[in-house]
Amino acid sequence: MGRPQRPRRVCEEPAYDSFSPDGIFGGESIVLTVDEYEAIRLVDLENKTHKECADLMDVSRTTITEIYESARHKIAECLVNGRKLYISGGPYRLCDGGTGYCQKNCRQRRKGVREPSNSGDWKEKGAGKMRVAITYENGNVFQHFGHTEQFKFYDIEDKKIVGEQVVDTMGSGHGALAGFLLDHQVDALICGGIGGGAQAALAEAGIRLYGGVQGKADDAVAALISDCLEYNPNVQCSHHGHGHQEHGGSCGENKQGCPGSRPQ
Repeated sequence: MGRPQRPRRVCEEPAYDSFSPDGIFGGESIVLTVDEYEAIRLVDLENKTHKECADLMDVSRTTITEIYESARHKIAECLVNGRKLYISGGPYRLCDGGTGYCQKNCRQRRKGVREPSNSGDWKEKGAGKMRVAITYENGNVFQHFGHTEQFKFYDIEDKKIVGEQVVDTMGSGHGALAGFLLDHQVDALICGGIGGGAQAALAEAGIRLYGGVQGKADDAVAALISDCLEYNPNVQCSHHGHGHQEHGGSCGENKQGCPGSRPQ
């Protein structure tokens, strides 16, 4: 049996997890692992040396060279031969916010800071309140987490809604949306389809997920308050094929008496 690979430390999962050529695909898709993506980000975008990159990713310089060369070859294959690129998987772990790594931009450190994003009149969450976010479009639960342009926030206290607000995502996508919700002090998310990477990012941020939900956003949060929200704990999002497995489960008990209207 081969020696297990040491998990490579990365700052944050990619905000964009797929790229496609504008034309006919030139063969099978290629998967760039998250650690390969991180090596490209650090060396080619952040202009780090291989030694600096190795220190940041907590592996040897030789390993970084192997990761980096593999990543460059995959990207070249996609550019030259028109293959679709996915970014997913690999032996990696997220940064724990320690000193000397991603410093002021560290997503993990922001868990303690809770600095709000630049989103207009965003309000701080009051003590003792729960903030629920819903992927939002025209009053309904939007069905693709990674493409949502708005969230609707609900502040809940003593099983009553005490505040509501619709907030633009400011162009954030996929992995970046978990950080967006974290910055806005969200405790739980209601959505339709959502991919595995985003689910992992939400779990890492401590945000509870209720996926596979359809219908009116206000009705969904009312059902959550009444402990009868139907959701799918095993929700998946096959967004690469533009299809979703949305609503396919429940919260466990028979909730036939669940009120359909919002609580007064």
